[in-house]
Amino acid sequence: MEYTVTVFLLLGILPLLNSMNSSSSSAAHRCFCQVTGHLDDCTCDVESIDAFNNIELFPKLQKLLESDYFRFYKVNLNKPCPFWEENSHCGSRNCAVNPCKANEVPEGIKSSSFKYSEEASNELQECEKAEKLGSVDSSLSEETRRALLDWNRHDDVEDRFCVVDDEESPDSQYVDLLLNPERFTGYKGTEAWQIWNSIYEENCFKPNTVKRPLNPMERYREKDGRSFYRWLEGQCVEKRAFFRLVSGLHASISVHLSARYLLDDNWFERKWGHNISEFQQRFDEELTKGEGPKRLRNLYFLYLIELRALSKVLPFFKLPSFQLYTGQPAQDQRNKELLLEVLHVAKSFPLHFDEASLFTGNLQEAAKLKEDFKLTFRNISRIMDCVGCFKCRLWGKLQTQGLGTALKILFSERQIEALPKSRSPNPTFQLTRQEIVALFNAFGRISTSIRELENFRSLLSKVH
Repeated sequence: MEYTVTVFLLLGILPLLNSMNSSSSSAAHRCFCQVTGHLDDCTCDVESIDAFNNIELFPKLQKLLESDYFRFYKVNLNKPCPFWEENSHCGSRNCAVNPCKANEVPEGIKSSSFKYSEEASNELQECEKAEKLGSVDSSLSEETRRALLDWNRHDDVEDRFCVVDDEESPDSQYVDLLLNPERFTGYKGTEAWQIWNSIYEENCFKPNTVKRPLNPMERYREKDGRSFYRWLEGQCVEKRAFFRLVSGLHASISVHLSARYLLDDNWFERKWGHNISEFQQRFDEELTKGEGPKRLRNLYFLYLIELRALSKVLPFFKLPSFQLYTGQPAQDQRNKELLLEVLHVAKSFPLHFDEASLFTGNLQEAAKLKEDFKLTFRNISRIMDCVGCFKCRLWGKLQTQGLGTALKILFSERQIEALPKSRSPNPTFQLTRQEIVALFNAFGRISTSIRELENFRSLLSKVH
């Protein structure tokens, strides 16, 4: 009890709770009335996550994501939609993505995305000192070159929860994530709803007889969003978790768009900031027929899942052979130290989600359910290529790949624990640079969403 009170005081939530109690009809109360206390299927509570994220983890994580290794993401934004004909694209200039020019990407990142070998790293540094970057590959020993090729060719498709882009495709380009931030672009309406409708209706284990509230793609409307969630109560914990992950991802994206909304666009400036009305439209209990606050609770559930993955993958990043390689040795070493610090902070959280509760019971049925889980999430990752707004597509692909990587980590616990003892040059668990960049940036988006909720709580406490 004392811990919870301390958390409330640190975050300044007690005064807000008192004001909400005195005015139960306030906008803050309608959005956050259920976003408190214990989370279903977890041993954690909302307040503990707020304190941990906003005070301990968020600042360090943001600093890490500003580094060269994590800001450049290679993506193919020109892949055709595999499910329906998609001819229209967002015409707003806010939808545009500005890819990097060749000289804007650090040479170490371009020369290879997989240089985790300490031997390769040392040899490359010698090459750089000799200013022979153009002949990096030929300067490596034959043994090292074979190891790098084996790593490049490592086929872990069976372990992946996402369909990933071919980095060697001429359509794949590096994007500077800091110069292409996720924010409101104006992409909404029927096209945007078609994306989420395909995800929820066809890829969330939801019975066809159950309709989502506020869904313009369906004629049938639920009178009360609370009744929509009743179908989840009878589902197994795995299917409930899957739906809540998707809903949490949707909620996180909605928070970003509301927090970085185009408030003013004129000849002199373009002003981005918090749009309270947009946030209410997405999360107000009355405006969403009771669904909005549940979406926010699912955001916290998603946070716990990805936080757990970061705590589990620490042995991989602690390997001496792992390098955050950009071609700047001193900076790369500092960034690895910061990365390990972030992971140690993640591991220190006392109320982690217990993934041991998933896929238990009958081994055959559990294996089948896990495979369904994986294939369904892969399908969702493919739907991201149907998003008409290129900036939305960029961040949608990155965040689904990040969540898919987190799931891959959680289901590879034994392989990760065996890494420190393994002497194999090709360990059974590996992560590509793209997976690493997606994993941390996706969690960075969720961490930012949790941080932004504190801002919206404050802003909405003044609205009735």
